[in-house]
Amino acid sequence: MVQSARSRNILTLYTTVDGIQCHRARLVLAAKGVSYERVLVDPAKPPEDLIDLNPYASTPTLVDRDLTLFDASVVCEYIDERYPHPPLMPIDPQSRARLRVAAVRIEKDWLTEVDIIRAGGRTEAAARKRLREYLIGTVPLFKASKFFLNPEMSLVDCLVAPVIWRLPWLGIDLGREGKPIIDYGERIFHSHGFARSMTDQEKAMRPLHEHE
Repeated sequence: MVQSARSRNILTLYTTVDGIQCHRARLVLAAKGVSYERVLVDPAKPPEDLIDLNPYASTPTLVDRDLTLFDASVVCEYIDERYPHPPLMPIDPQSRARLRVAAVRIEKDWLTEVDIIRAGGRTEAAARKRLREYLIGTVPLFKASKFFLNPEMSLVDCLVAPVIWRLPWLGIDLGREGKPIIDYGERIFHSHGFARSMTDQEKAMRPLHEHE
């Protein structure tokens, strides 16, 4: 008999195998070095215990003993505060706010186009073009600091990196003008934390030689 999440003592994350927002949460957990139970969810057939825990049956959903959290931003900020080392947000309010706004824009702009590309159809090519334009438009931000808008890795990098990882899979080539973004991605992709964050399906999104 499967043990329900409410009776588990270990941190539990309900996640899909290839969703960017789920990968985001898994990357935060990996960056913190936190042990947790990963429950893989088919969005078309969410398990009964997830439906019981989360009225939307959405992923990622995090269960920490009697606490259930959903919405990727809420989940990631909770993990960062619950496990404070290493910190993934700057101390000062202005820098934190700047990164939060950046995350909102990425969700509204980049992830909207990713969803359209994944759905396929007549609008796919236009969405691919728009996403590439969004990314190229952020090249100066990738040039300005080692990480996205911050000298240290932050929660925003845990959202940005899964998008960059998926670009070949999404059919997007940034070319020479996108080299600062590609270089940024390689710095994160070669970390042990990024490798731990991925599912087998996500690892298969790039040929093996690209992430050895």
